[in-house]
Amino acid sequence: MDVVEILEAAALLVPEDVATGNDFTASDVWDHLAHDAWEEALCLLQESADGWTAPADFWERLGRAAQMPGFERSREWCWWRDTETRAGLVVRADLVLRPAGETFRRTPIPGGGVLRPMWDIGNRRRDGEPEWDIARVWVEFAPELRPGDRAPVRLLPLDPSRWGHLVPGDRITLYECAEAGGTATVLEPRPPA
Repeated sequence: MDVVEILEAAALLVPEDVATGNDFTASDVWDHLAHDAWEEALCLLQESADGWTAPADFWERLGRAAQMPGFERSREWCWWRDTETRAGLVVRADLVLRPAGETFRRTPIPGGGVLRPMWDIGNRRRDGEPEWDIARVWVEFAPELRPGDRAPVRLLPLDPSRWGHLVPGDRITLYECAEAGGTATVLEPRPPA
């Protein structure tokens, strides 16, 4: 299959009445495909998935379509969303990293889901001490997050069942070593849309 065939197959999964935040619909996707504007079609398909429950197969197809022309970040985003769908949990949070000099981190964290830090999300061991949980970090709308900066992030827990108690407003703490590297306020913990 080529890119257009994969995008056509993915577009068939999108309900006609679903619109993106910019009011683009599945009809607009088909229009882009008819005019060989497949990069735009790919972007619209990615955006459309926030308005309906996209199956994991949808994300796997979009990931393959993004990989063919070498759209690395787009491919990684599709694979990320595929994994969220399969895990059954989306955790969005507002993350603030501690400034360089206050912690060991001196360089930005990569935004594409590479970093897998530990988190204090309120789970405790029998002795009352924090029991840290692991979750990958995807920085939304940016390729990286510098020390001292703030950004919305998506977290992909290693064990989603341990994160189900979180509610909007909960504060959780990021650890890459023994001292806290940042704090995040939970924006939304939900099953993936």
